[in-house]
Amino acid sequence: MASRVLAAVLAVGMGAGTVAAQSQSPALPYTPHRIVSSDGTALAVQEWGNRSGPAILFIHGSWQSHLSWVRQVEDPALLREFRLVTFDLRGHGASDKPVGDAFYKPAKPWADDVAAIIAALDLRRPTVVAWSYGGRVVGDYLTVHGSRGLGAINFVAATTSSAQREFFGPGVATLGPGSSEDLATMIRGTIDFLRACFERQPDEAQFQTILAYTMATPRTTRVGMAGRVAAYEPVLRALDLPVLVTQGERDPLIMPALSRWTASVVPGAVLSLYEGVGHSPFFEDAERFNRELAELARRARRE
Repeated sequence: MASRVLAAVLAVGMGAGTVAAQSQSPALPYTPHRIVSSDGTALAVQEWGNRSGPAILFIHGSWQSHLSWVRQVEDPALLREFRLVTFDLRGHGASDKPVGDAFYKPAKPWADDVAAIIAALDLRRPTVVAWSYGGRVVGDYLTVHGSRGLGAINFVAATTSSAQREFFGPGVATLGPGSSEDLATMIRGTIDFLRACFERQPDEAQFQTILAYTMATPRTTRVGMAGRVAAYEPVLRALDLPVLVTQGERDPLIMPALSRWTASVVPGAVLSLYEGVGHSPFFEDAERFNRELAELARRARRE
């Protein structure tokens, strides 16, 4: 898996100079796109699966990439039924990595990135999957653009509030060293952060791939993302669409208390707790995660 994934990364990176959607390449399992956001930041976007199916848009977490979703985009059942769209957040993976707080601190850049992808690919009422920091990105989108046009949301160990210290576990202590200006410290901190992302650890080959794409996120991006206040309660309370809140009970980064809070403030939200699972339910128990995601996306299509 690692060699196939790394080959895909290189292929996307080589296409960084194009802006319009590129045609399907036989060497790639997806259709690559370069989509430009409102401030000129170009995003690496990948389209998988059934182009005629209901759309699911995946938003990864801090320092990660679209490769986080490998166990979703390689699932034959999801590929057969759904149009799966992944992308690298600004500053991550093969997307542009602008430097400066103006590209990371405000809500609008993150919100406009999501809006640009939805518009460019004509995603109609997509189900949005927001993991970890992706919860902030969705909160930003809801704040700037509202929920109109979305079909459903799956918050996955997502940062939807920073109001209470007990919402965050001991694993967040790795974020400081992982943003160090000393490269050796940054590498050690990144490794510790990644270990904290899993209760059921990936094997060595998988971990090497994850570390490789995580280190593609530069320090300037990591520092730029830090310190943003997550104050999304008003937009969460106003949601009127299907919402699933997914949480590993053994997550040392985002505590179950935060997901319980999210489920309590979103009208009609369903909370799904994973016993013996950490910060990455979609990787640690992909079979259950994919089944519940498919059910959510079908519900979004009906309503």
